Amino acid sequence: MTLHPLPEWEIPEQTATIARASFPKGNMYMKMYEELGVLYTDTEFAELYLGKCGQSAMSPGKLALITVMQFAEGLSDRQAADAVRSRIDWKYALGLELTDPGFDCSVLSEFRSRLCEYELTNKLLDVMLLRFQEKKLIKHRGKQRTDSTQVIAAIRQLNRLELVGETLRAALNSIASVAPSWLRAIISEDWFERYSWRFDNYRLPKNKNDREELALKIGFDGHYLLQHIWFGSLDRWNLSELDSVQTLRKIWMQQYTFDQDGLIWRKPEQTGLPPNSICIESPYDIEARNSSKREINWTGYKVHLSETCDESTPNIITHVETTAATTPDGEITSMIHHKLAIKNLLPQEHYVDAAYVDAYQLVESHQVHQISLIGPVAIDTSWQAKLKTGFDVSAFVIDWDEKVAICPQGNSSRLWRKARDCNYNPLIEIIFDRKTCAVCPLRNLCTSSATAARKIKLRPREQFEALQQRRHQQQTPEFEQNYARRAGVEGTISQGVGRFDLRRTRYFGLAKTHLQHIATACAINLSRFFAWSNHIPQARTRTSSFASLLVNCA
Repeated sequence: MTLHPLPEWEIPEQTATIARASFPKGNMYMKMYEELGVLYTDTEFAELYLGKCGQSAMSPGKLALITVMQFAEGLSDRQAADAVRSRIDWKYALGLELTDPGFDCSVLSEFRSRLCEYELTNKLLDVMLLRFQEKKLIKHRGKQRTDSTQVIAAIRQLNRLELVGETLRAALNSIASVAPSWLRAIISEDWFERYSWRFDNYRLPKNKNDREELALKIGFDGHYLLQHIWFGSLDRWNLSELDSVQTLRKIWMQQYTFDQDGLIWRKPEQTGLPPNSICIESPYDIEARNSSKREINWTGYKVHLSETCDESTPNIITHVETTAATTPDGEITSMIHHKLAIKNLLPQEHYVDAAYVDAYQLVESHQVHQISLIGPVAIDTSWQAKLKTGFDVSAFVIDWDEKVAICPQGNSSRLWRKARDCNYNPLIEIIFDRKTCAVCPLRNLCTSSATAARKIKLRPREQFEALQQRRHQQQTPEFEQNYARRAGVEGTISQGVGRFDLRRTRYFGLAKTHLQHIATACAINLSRFFAWSNHIPQARTRTSSFASLLVNCA
């Protein structure tokens, strides 16, 4: 396969003839070429090879398309390379001669690495979206919806003892490959017994004291190795720059500490452990994090999918965001809007679940991007609101201009001042007079304190009013009916998990995991474009035979 110098390629006549005879009704890749033309050109990925010694013999535009087609069918690199050599529909979509010999499968791995290195991963999806926009398949300022799902990393889930053992073993393997003589000179024979084999929990001691003793022994060995690397005599190698050694140092800082007696194994109840957001879970993928959502616990990442949901067009995925598993959904809302704005794909209405919505997001999305963020907000969790008969914040009259609040009994607040919450978000703190509250006949409905005055904390005015308005709206049938549109994105996640293996990542690290998610989104978009072009209706949620009895009886 040679690098094509033109922005587009044409299908060789012999390839086209045999492909049309083999697929008289066409298939997804043939429809893609016939309707969208050349999806990716060499010009769009030319910078991947600029400044390199010698020019790549592979067409980067075709490699980009092969990557998408590979994920559309869940193929390995070797299987994808075989498909390029042997399949007529692939040769048709790629504009190849029937006799084209293809390429070595390692080229695909190198291409992915370059996409990540040059931060061009998103271009796979962005270029496809431009083609869809040209076809008027994405409505300007239409409706979109977003949801997230967990992604399991391509690693074993390790307990702490397995983690430190595997980390030291990985570092020893790396050092042994570059400085074997130096390593052999500083370690003893018992190291080979401890670190020659993979650490598995079933092979480790069962007694708690024995496990802590082994953990401390591994800690001393790791500290001993790090001391020799940083302070020993190394003339030929800079072992401290090895990734595995850097990982060893970071994990030792997280799992061990020092006291007056020396190195100790951290215990959660005494010295504490780092939060999950920074705690490394495996030496082989240091960006994977452990998280829990309701009853689900996993180690890996989280992917956020945004798609169009207009009635007259197919549901096209417009944005993919991959984050660590511990990143809250609410932190992603603004990022999604910003990146959609760059692509000129902002919706007029954006449907999300409660995790993406708070008072700040409601105001910011409307003021900055003119987006109606449609999703429920958290209800007031104060005991007054739960009691129903208590005086929650909504029972107070807030005069923002005069900076005063009036309680249900008609008493005015004594103090109005600015404050911040535990996350340093701005608040308004309002305090009433203690003497007035002390003699109030309805005090037990307002505050549980026997002596203190009532205090209320509010978001800044625009956020407070937006929050109160949304809490009122989400109680109405009209909001519930409109919000039902969001549920369709769960079908997209189900399709991604069931057909395109979205739940598990093939690769180590956030960058390549994101590349997998981008390629998967492109594959989903192609399958939906093919279904839409052939007037195949969208699948409906299946109703079980038992549940259908109720419908039939009604």
